[in-house]
Amino acid sequence: MSVPSRNKVWIDLDNSPHVPFFAPIITELEKRGYRVVLTARDCSQTCGLADLFRMKYNRIGRHYGKNRLVKVAGTVYRALQLMRFLREDKPALAVSHGSRAQMLSALLLRVPSVVIMDYEHVKGFINPSWIMMPEVISSGAVKFDSNRILKYHGIKEDVYVPTFEPNPAIKKQLGLEETDIVVTIRPPATEAHYHNPESEALFSAAVNCLGTMERVRMVIIPRNKSQKELIKRLWTELCKSGRIIIPEHVVDGLNLLWHSDLVISGGGTMNREAAALGVPVYSIFRGKIGSVDRYLADTGRLVLLESVADVETKLFIAKRNAQDEAKSSNGRALKDVVEGVERALGSYR
Repeated sequence: MSVPSRNKVWIDLDNSPHVPFFAPIITELEKRGYRVVLTARDCSQTCGLADLFRMKYNRIGRHYGKNRLVKVAGTVYRALQLMRFLREDKPALAVSHGSRAQMLSALLLRVPSVVIMDYEHVKGFINPSWIMMPEVISSGAVKFDSNRILKYHGIKEDVYVPTFEPNPAIKKQLGLEETDIVVTIRPPATEAHYHNPESEALFSAAVNCLGTMERVRMVIIPRNKSQKELIKRLWTELCKSGRIIIPEHVVDGLNLLWHSDLVISGGGTMNREAAALGVPVYSIFRGKIGSVDRYLADTGRLVLLESVADVETKLFIAKRNAQDEAKSSNGRALKDVVEGVERALGSYR
């Protein structure tokens, strides 16, 4: 087995939100002289987004569905695949946003690891060397050595939203008119361990409610092929009439959100991206609410929909007055994350 390369950082893209998150981190690490190797799991739109971002990555492993035993076996198998890929050129540090397969392979390779997380109720972590998380999550919220917890300012989306530049061409690509009220919707993650069926009821209620409004066009981003087929089957007429649009190709999520009038999502990342952009956003997530979402709700940047009655009474459907540019930031979140990676690297030299 090889000796780790002292300036090599291994980043694993385990799910689609990790692509835009790690893009500026990779750029900054390379500016500082580090060599970054990327692996990506064929899950959701992860590889398609990585292609859209023109990332050079190695496709290793895939998603293994909802069955818990099969998921565990798939994670172990992918960890072995990753080990095989990295055995001859070991990195100095493994970094991911919650990749269980990377954590396991790093442990077996005896490579220190940093796991970035922004939801304290996540389950099934193999203890990494370090945990990195937003300041709004209390260190006591996770069972881990507080001396090995790294913090960063703001929320995860503050790392990459400041570099975003809107491109209005997306509206034409999706067949949207300037007079349309555009609602972007992300269905619940039905295959996730934290899924609550109540989220599906809220998703259906939202689509049914919006489907009665003439000016509303819904852009729905399914999480997988079966979810896409289910939507087309349940709302056939809305799909045929163009009231529901399901993009045929991977789209830049931030750009879609920026050109939306409001967002409804059953998952954390899209909700938080919209909040970071200043777009009105409603969460239909019905698992345990984490500190980040609670913080956004308490500060008025996110509305939690907790019942079908909330869908009918809390949704405010209207055109929004978008600014010409995305909200600015001092870049502190990105700086904190990169310096946290460097701290972890320095502790093993």
